[in-house]
Amino acid sequence: MFNWFPPILFAYVIPAIITHSFDLDLGSSPIHYYSKWLIIPLAILSVMSAMSFSQLKIVGLKPIILFVSGSFIIAILPPVLVKIIGIFNPALYADFMSAELWKGLVPIVGSWIGGSTSQLVLKEVVDCSEELFVSVLVLDNILVNIWTIFMFQMIKRSDQINRWLQLPTAKPPLSSYAEKDTKKSSSVTLAVIALVAVCFLIIDISFLSKVVILSIIGLSLGNLVSFWDHKIVLKMGGLLILIIMAILGLKLNFNALEIPTMLILISVIWLVLHYIGMMLIAYYLKIHAAWIPVASMANLGGISTAPAVTAAYEKQWMPHAIVLSILSMVSGTAWGLLTTYLFAYMI
Repeated sequence: MFNWFPPILFAYVIPAIITHSFDLDLGSSPIHYYSKWLIIPLAILSVMSAMSFSQLKIVGLKPIILFVSGSFIIAILPPVLVKIIGIFNPALYADFMSAELWKGLVPIVGSWIGGSTSQLVLKEVVDCSEELFVSVLVLDNILVNIWTIFMFQMIKRSDQINRWLQLPTAKPPLSSYAEKDTKKSSSVTLAVIALVAVCFLIIDISFLSKVVILSIIGLSLGNLVSFWDHKIVLKMGGLLILIIMAILGLKLNFNALEIPTMLILISVIWLVLHYIGMMLIAYYLKIHAAWIPVASMANLGGISTAPAVTAAYEKQWMPHAIVLSILSMVSGTAWGLLTTYLFAYMI
């Protein structure tokens, strides 16, 4: 069931059902302050410090270029598509912007590229309403599930696409990467994460500044500290996201649930153009067609679905998909901030 309705959606909806059923108003509870200023920073630190740059060696340059290009396409298409709407239908564009529906597109960028952590951070950055956010969650869940099925089919046809686009058929070498046998300390790792997050709770700077600084600190810890336990911080990040979503669910109002048609249309066109763009880049790079769905799912599906789709073609490629998924997790917020900047420039 979690393949279709992920835990993050349940974590968001179940508290909302409880508050709605018992007519509770927890929207102004102090817990939301600590969620934004303490738990989200903890999640950012955890996820960002899970990335070890040495892991990128097993993937190779061309797949990374394809993956980053896919992320770039996802990040710039929303403002481009909205601007095109404005050229052909100024009234529709004015309605879209005045209703602040663009604020729903930014968390989608974060969700697709970076996953739940980036999605939540960007929701706070653009101040997306709870009503629009739950619509985004539902739409995002539906689209990603459909996309996963499509990518399963496309990766099975990789050899045919290779022949059609005249791409090389040689497969990449199988993973020989192994982490250095160094002592990992879970307790010290968690203690450092908690200490940094608490320090930043006290420091009085803007939320966006904290996001950027904590991201840099997280990457530094994950790559410069020899005892750092990458596995434990990745698990911790996943748990913290569920907690944050449950807290956000306390503010959700089901009566306002509605998915705007424009949001649906833009998202569908967005996905199609993302795939077409990746095919063109793969053709230019002369890279095996199987990398297109692998890189696309690393962007959109994340660390659970990307390896599953990859295994449908070659199980021993799964480590490559996992590494790209982790790279996606640590870069999603930055891509979402680019989307935010482009929209801010348009307003």
